[in-house]
Amino acid sequence: DVQLQASGGGPVQAGGSLRLSCAFSRFTFDDYVIGWFRQAPGKEREGVLCLSSSDSNIYYADSVKGRFTISSDNAKNTVYLQMNSMEPEDTAVYYCAARLGSYYPGAVCGNKNRVDYWGKGTQVTVSS
Repeated sequence: DVQLQASGGGPVQAGGSLRLSCAFSRFTFDDYVIGWFRQAPGKEREGVLCLSSSDSNIYYADSVKGRFTISSDNAKNTVYLQMNSMEPEDTAVYYCAARLGSYYPGAVCGNKNRVDYWGKGTQVTVSS
């Protein structure tokens, strides 16, 4: 069974940085999309960054372009979300997510119903 384990959340001041990690069990498919969603109180869960394993294509939500990056360490089966220049609006529960198969990452990040597997969320709180 596929498992995703996110870690690294916590409090941070506006303008600061934080890195989230997502350790995942080995997928049975060679191709997959893995990424991060977030859900702020009272809001819908939204895709933030998604990475395609087949071509390393990355989708960025407009709200995080230039501030957040995603990377992966295939040897460790871990994907990272580096968050810089953080804003109070980034406060949310962040979820690691995966979709098996070859897909455009924006198609997965743009529709949470396309996610096959979710990790448990990790809280990120940005104070002003």
